[in-house]
Amino acid sequence: MINIEGARLGAEAARRLRQADCCTIEPGLSDDEFERIEAEYGIRFSDDHRAFLAVGLPVCSPPQEGATWDRPWPDWRNGNPDDLRSHLAWPTEEVLSAVEHGYWHTSWGTRPAEPEAARMAAEEHLADVPQLVPLYAHRFLPAGGGTSGHPVLSIWGTDIIYYGEDLAEYISHEFEEGHEHPETWNPQATVAFWQDFVQ
Repeated sequence: MINIEGARLGAEAARRLRQADCCTIEPGLSDDEFERIEAEYGIRFSDDHRAFLAVGLPVCSPPQEGATWDRPWPDWRNGNPDDLRSHLAWPTEEVLSAVEHGYWHTSWGTRPAEPEAARMAAEEHLADVPQLVPLYAHRFLPAGGGTSGHPVLSIWGTDIIYYGEDLAEYISHEFEEGHEHPETWNPQATVAFWQDFVQ
């Protein structure tokens, strides 16, 4: 059962995306599809993310010059499972890449001297961090049924910034030309570990 605020945010985000007319939107995911996806990939969508995808499933955007992602929207219905798993793994893989270049999280204790040992230790620590679910390209929302209203995080290595105070405001920021954050804009990270990186 989706909470009322999550349902409202997800529906508003879907309305803003449709209004932006920036991508193909297929019919929303059904309850059976959500059940299959969450079981197959070991995730739980936040309530607002789930409500957003239930209204309509964005599947593609026109190609942009210099874009990192050929298919920035995860196609949860018909996407290649390996591509979806890779997209899900993006945040932790980015941290692992940073570990290979010297990064080490303070909560992990002493960094092993050997690079391979450091990576293996980091992998063990990262297995326990809260999961993030891809929204669009390298924009992510924390996983978790019964939760909503998380800021959208943009992740590139360990360079993590807010890209929306919540899902609906994110859609406006990403896809509405000339959108500016409101004066009251003050996102607060709600997810352990990842909030340590937010700038």
